Amino acid sequence: MKNKNMKRLFAFVLAILVGSFLLNSFVLKEKKAGEKTIKGTKSAPLPIIFRSTDGGQTWQDISAGLPENLKRTGVRRDGFFATDRGVYLRAGNGVYHSEANSTTSFWTKEIFPGEQLEIAPGRNGIFAYNFRGQFLQKINGTSEWSPMYTNFQEQAVRLNKTIDWMYTNYKEKQVSSVFETTGGTVFIGSNNALYKSTNSGKTWKYVPIGGWVMKMAESNGVLLAASSQGILRSTDDGENWDRVISEGGAGIAVERIDGGFAAIVTNTITHTNTVKISLDNGKTWNDIGESLPPSWNSSLISLIPGLQSSTDILSIKQMGKYLICGRSDGIFRSADMGKTWKKLVLPAIENYGFDLSVAGNVIYVIPNKGC
Repeated sequence: MKNKNMKRLFAFVLAILVGSFLLNSFVLKEKKAGEKTIKGTKSAPLPIIFRSTDGGQTWQDISAGLPENLKRTGVRRDGFFATDRGVYLRAGNGVYHSEANSTTSFWTKEIFPGEQLEIAPGRNGIFAYNFRGQFLQKINGTSEWSPMYTNFQEQAVRLNKTIDWMYTNYKEKQVSSVFETTGGTVFIGSNNALYKSTNSGKTWKYVPIGGWVMKMAESNGVLLAASSQGILRSTDDGENWDRVISEGGAGIAVERIDGGFAAIVTNTITHTNTVKISLDNGKTWNDIGESLPPSWNSSLISLIPGLQSSTDILSIKQMGKYLICGRSDGIFRSADMGKTWKKLVLPAIENYGFDLSVAGNVIYVIPNKGC
């Protein structure tokens, strides 16, 4: 009994010490920030986006030329992506583009005609969209943004009679994602459904899946979807879907890698995100997140019963032979498909994690500013 009481006392004291340390760090940080404000001094410009061409060994800040307010607000996760044509970023009243082979920090800006904040790559250009299902598209090599899928809401409401918040308030279906396959099939992720078109959006088919779809990926004719039900898989161009990963939580991301896919899912038991890979096109999966180095806070908090680590895996990409993982406490690289990981060194910046995008041998990183 005495030993048990001593253990409880130790855990209680340790919890107080950890809480005191975190609180003091926070207060000190706020105090310093307040002193700068009082004195009227300006903080050093914060980076918006980094680029690496050597596997993350060195990084170049390519933020110069982007809107100043992004240094405070950050970039939306669905507001940037990279292709072999370079990196695209949606901000303010424009879409910014930097060439993949640019040796300097140089951005071209196109004035954007709408208020759509999300952008996504298409087979022949760029999609822009919002949660109300208003779409624009710019074809590669052109300068015009044209309305797309203008009949989507009309057909979606007719095909899916579900009454939810979006329908009650707007008489519309909420849009969470858009994805175009290499064969030209377009999928729009919505509440509890996918909508599919094989004729450039002239007509749409309702595919009930029982949850949200936030991200999709394609490899060798196989489709994966990160949904609120986990990770879904289709081998018939999205007509039918099977759940291949479910740990009680939602799918966060799916990405194509050599030989298959990588996926991030939420584990409702550990209350953390885990990363898995499949080398047989999504049939079987291996957990590679367990081999990631523990963060300092997860090592300390694990000593206190009942407390959980806040360290989460936010993104996973492949660049050449490397897997690159963005976590809330840094960026990690693996040269052996997740068996071992090395933490990469980035300039010190304030953030809540990192979002990644890869094109060829170039990786782009944006600090996640949080909500």
